Amino acid sequence: MRERLIDALDALAGRRTVVVGDIAADEFLYGRVARVSREAPVLILEYDTTLIVPGGAGNAANNVAALGGRTSLFGCVGRDAQGARLVEALAAAGVDARGVVRVRGHVTTTKTRVLAGGIHSAKQQVVRIDRKGELVAPRTVHEAWGRRLDVALASCDAVLISDYGGGVVTPALVRHVKRTLRLRKGRQIPILVDSRYDLGRYQGLTASTPNESEVEAMLGVRIGDDRRVLERAGRTVLQQTRMAAVLVTRGSRGMALFEADRPTVHIPIVGSDEIADVTGAGDTVIATVTQALASGASFEDAAHLANYAGGLVVMKRGTATVSRAELRLAIEADR
Repeated sequence: MRERLIDALDALAGRRTVVVGDIAADEFLYGRVARVSREAPVLILEYDTTLIVPGGAGNAANNVAALGGRTSLFGCVGRDAQGARLVEALAAAGVDARGVVRVRGHVTTTKTRVLAGGIHSAKQQVVRIDRKGELVAPRTVHEAWGRRLDVALASCDAVLISDYGGGVVTPALVRHVKRTLRLRKGRQIPILVDSRYDLGRYQGLTASTPNESEVEAMLGVRIGDDRRVLERAGRTVLQQTRMAAVLVTRGSRGMALFEADRPTVHIPIVGSDEIADVTGAGDTVIATVTQALASGASFEDAAHLANYAGGLVVMKRGTATVSRAELRLAIEADR
């Protein structure tokens, strides 16, 4: 399998992926613990620096670019400082952000994580502050894209839908993407969806990559270590969404791949189970699966590549990406 995965990895370069979805700003505020406040039982931090990186669909697009893919991102941000910095960061990462609309009056969703530690210790997250604007009017965003989305769809190798509940992604938009891709001749273009709150409203796409908690919430079950419950849950999601494959990510328990008329593939976690940070790991997984399918890989090989990528990214602090070089080293080192 190692040689097959290396071949699949080499095929990722240059594949064109269109990413559509909700973009957020992941803000990391770093400080050093100075002392305990006399005003309240809280720590006083001496401010060090602030880092803002793309989250949500922006992180998925960044991961596609890090894997050597060519990606066009469609979404929206506000006309605020966070939105401006996001557009700059995306361009610096090699993402085509011409489809990112800056909406007047819209507040860019920002997730601020405050990390603190000593001079000689790793910074640990002590609090997270979420700033969310109202749901964006999808028609406003879709009309602002104009023909750019259809032009991008005309030459892409895959489409990644990232639905964080911000309003950009709608069933009507997904139906439009499907209709547009059907007009193309040649092989079928894979469409993948990562929906954090309502996976059930997307039907008949290529694949989805929900985590175990999302599956439990969707079906009202508790999976835990019970393989029989996992099997029923995965098959139920597969049936209800009418997708070709469902890849359930299970944290330290690895992954489970469900395909119609094929036995379930259980993939154990690779690397260390001492996780440093799971921020954005789901974006890395679906980006890797999407790129692999774009290059013609099987669902199983795509899942194995994503398993390596997920194992690498959770060992990094903050919202991070994984490169093809890192993936190659991890595959070659795995005995």
